[in-house]
Amino acid sequence: MYTTLEHFLKYVKYDTQSRENADTVPSTPGQWDLAREMVRELNDRGLSDVNITEHAYVTGCIKSNIADKKVPAIGFIAHMDTATEASGKDVKARVEVNYQGGDVILNKDLNVVLSPNDFAFMKNYIGQDLVVTDGTTLLGADNKAGMAEIMGMVDYVLEHPEFKHGDIKVAFTPDEEVSELAKGLDIEKFGADFAYTLDGGPVGELCYENFNAASADIKIHGRSVHPGTAKGLMLSAVTLGHELLSMLPANETPATTEKYEGYYHCLEFKADCENAALHFIIRDHDLNKFNARKEFIKKCVDWMRDKYGAERFELEIKDQYYNMADKIKDHMEVVDMALNAMRELNIEPNIIPMRGGTDGAALTWRGLPTPNLFTGGHNYHGRFEFIPVQAMELGTSMALKILELAAK
Repeated sequence: MYTTLEHFLKYVKYDTQSRENADTVPSTPGQWDLAREMVRELNDRGLSDVNITEHAYVTGCIKSNIADKKVPAIGFIAHMDTATEASGKDVKARVEVNYQGGDVILNKDLNVVLSPNDFAFMKNYIGQDLVVTDGTTLLGADNKAGMAEIMGMVDYVLEHPEFKHGDIKVAFTPDEEVSELAKGLDIEKFGADFAYTLDGGPVGELCYENFNAASADIKIHGRSVHPGTAKGLMLSAVTLGHELLSMLPANETPATTEKYEGYYHCLEFKADCENAALHFIIRDHDLNKFNARKEFIKKCVDWMRDKYGAERFELEIKDQYYNMADKIKDHMEVVDMALNAMRELNIEPNIIPMRGGTDGAALTWRGLPTPNLFTGGHNYHGRFEFIPVQAMELGTSMALKILELAAK
């Protein structure tokens, strides 16, 4: 059996970065490698109903040890893939023991420094042990910290047969970062009455609201002419793309919004004179505002079509997921159980509207109430990502406390 930290340091060595617009699930072979390892771990620990699907969804169960009353079956879910924005290959994690509040040099040769001058909240972790990167990759706490915390809980339960619990369902899913969102998890077969994703941020964070989300892909077809004779003839797709971008509100981006404020975000802009491709994500908690944002993108493209020709612009908008708050409001006892668990552990709950989505958002819409709980990490999706060891241990303790409260 491993500690939560040992699980984590093992999992981050797997390159499970997912890939946008892949034709397969999972989108990358490294996710298969980690999925097979999780099957081995669950089988080695003697869990029942261990299964891996054709799309690398891994599930297992620890059967209830309470015979005299009905106890709810509780699911704990984490995703195996890491984000697309930074490499997850050859992650070299290390532990900064007893952090004292100053700069942490991640990579001396590249002059990469994790500094409280940039991330003031680092001061909250003086005296704790921070798991950091070597400054060349992300860490992968999103969501391998969640995986480690779940497996830490599994190990504790198996090592303490006196610990009373109902059925414990665990699931590890692929491609959450590219909006697979647990589509391949068979809820009926999984068998949980309710569940939690461990996929949040700092200690105390609890989310049962999240963005409504859509993607927007715009293709632009320009016309290339020799620059020396281009007046009145050239239509640069680069320039048209910049003109389209300039139509979006400058104060409605991820960098200028917070809390319940939605945004438009151009994730990718590839262009030459002949062709351009822009990939956007559209986000808002309020459904009406969300729909209005999609309409605004359409109007911007229609305006460009009217100006330069309809044949020069292609637009595809796809809804990705919806705000779980609209469904979970009828199951607030699931939220209350998590809040009570935190309070019993002397954790100050921080209920926030999640500025993203989780497998739990989609699962809630499909009928399995699944709020999102903290893992303890910071600066996800980049090389400055870090997580306190003590935070991961609290994530494991929180899962155990939820099971304890349900058993009572």
